[in-house]
Amino acid sequence: MAQRRMLSKKVTDTDAFLDMPLSTQALYFHLNMHADDDGFVGNINTIKRMIGASTDDEKLLLAKQFLIPFEDSGVVVIKDWRIHNYIRKDTYNATMYSEERRN
Repeated sequence: MAQRRMLSKKVTDTDAFLDMPLSTQALYFHLNMHADDDGFVGNINTIKRMIGASTDDEKLLLAKQFLIPFEDSGVVVIKDWRIHNYIRKDTYNATMYSEERRN
């Protein structure tokens, strides 16, 4: 997994993003930092606990479609991952959530 992440102002400067509470915005930033090279996060509850985010913050990101959930596994994917990040082919590591990626 890459150690550097980018965030695009095309997403974070939108009214939809800026209208969210700061705790929800912080959760989004941390999820981006912890996502794998395909934008998948399998430990959202751990990240919420680490930063003090609430389940309401997660629900808001889901409601505003910044995250796509996979109900069966608890995995989420960041919808605008490709807008934020481009991973070079020589440093890319495929996600371990191949089943969710197919859906």
